[in-house]
Amino acid sequence: MILNYILYSLIFPGLLFTLVLGLVVGWVERKVSARVQFRVGPPFLQNFYDIFKLFGKETILIKNSPYVIFLLAPIIAFATVALSSTILGTATFFHSGIGGDLILIIYLLVIYSVCVILGASSTGNIYSSTGASREIKLLLSDELAFILVALIAIIKSGYQINLTGIISYQASNGAIIGSLSGIIAFIIGILVIQAKMTLQPFDIPEAETEIVDGTFIEYSGPLLAFWKMAHYMMFVLLPMLLIVLFLGGIKLTVWGIIAGILKYLVIVVIIILIKNTNPRVRIDSALNFFWKYASPIAFVGVILAILGL
Repeated sequence: MILNYILYSLIFPGLLFTLVLGLVVGWVERKVSARVQFRVGPPFLQNFYDIFKLFGKETILIKNSPYVIFLLAPIIAFATVALSSTILGTATFFHSGIGGDLILIIYLLVIYSVCVILGASSTGNIYSSTGASREIKLLLSDELAFILVALIAIIKSGYQINLTGIISYQASNGAIIGSLSGIIAFIIGILVIQAKMTLQPFDIPEAETEIVDGTFIEYSGPLLAFWKMAHYMMFVLLPMLLIVLFLGGIKLTVWGIIAGILKYLVIVVIIILIKNTNPRVRIDSALNFFWKYASPIAFVGVILAILGL
């Protein structure tokens, strides 16, 4: 049993599987973005080359900075994403989980954002500090919408807070996206993914043309590699979470796996299209959008879910 847990965490469906798939999907995102901008784009293995190259480079520490926070922030952030991927993947592919694993994933994703804030704040760089400030505001703006989206899935599945319970409910009663509240939650969920991954139009904490990569400007070598790997793994974790919550998960049959791949590709394509067709918004515009529009609409979805719609 312990060996199984180790294999789940390190190989499939945890660290190795999520990282390799994330790097491949990250290449797709870069390739499509390049084509939209009339560029050729990187070769297939470019993301793998970048990660290997960073692990061979020097880690530069900032003088008079809190080294412990600077060093631990990317490692803990990477670990939280890897653990979240293991929990989600175990529920998706093996229909096994722990009590309240959906709540645990929400907490772990908050820890990731907190690590970004602490790591950026520890450098003393003005651009990094600005990025940390924006990350705090973005977290405060999108987190309520994210929780409401998850709450709709919980209510529609008969108040299940276990991912396996939500999957089982949809296997018996149909995908939650087939309801009005499910459609609302799915759409808001897509927008929350853009903010969680800081993709355009919500790439505000890392805006290269404004604050020169902001939160990660002082990171280099293996520490920067950990940040990049965590980001690419998010390309797997967050779309898969939407699939589990609203699209019935993935059935372990030939047609079920094909359908699961198609579901995943549809979500990834939507994310890439949003990224490449929308300019970056200001942080106050992002706050207004999530607090004045996304969260109230998601709250309406919660009410509709309670009413059975």
